[in-house]
Amino acid sequence: MERSLVLIKSDAIQRGLAGTIITRLESQGLKLVALKMLHLDKAVARRHYAIHRDKPFFEGLVDYITSAPIIAIIFEGERAVEVIRGMMGLTDPAKAKAGTIRGDFGLDIGRNTIHGSDSVETAGEEIKIFFSEDEIFSY
Repeated sequence: MERSLVLIKSDAIQRGLAGTIITRLESQGLKLVALKMLHLDKAVARRHYAIHRDKPFFEGLVDYITSAPIIAIIFEGERAVEVIRGMMGLTDPAKAKAGTIRGDFGLDIGRNTIHGSDSVETAGEEIKIFFSEDEIFSY
């Protein structure tokens, strides 16, 4: 079984989309094994998005993700990373297909409602940023 981190981003929380997004992911057979709502501080946001550190949009991304609460979730399931990535759609909502989360709810490339780990390895690292082992449930 794979695990993947999902972040329901600030714009989705502000627009009341969290439940809809979680339902969509669960309806694909993914099991929710950890969930928390939090307000990221900039240090954690910079750690999470460190791969983008040298890109011109980095500080804007940090400012955005720390501007309002987010929900961090761990989903578990067969091919969880692949399933979630497919359901999210392309990063730019204008290019994402209808029926994907970003295609249906994303506002623009900077406010695209959701983050999902891009590989099993990345998921393992990202999960450690947001959750301790005792916050992850097996059932």
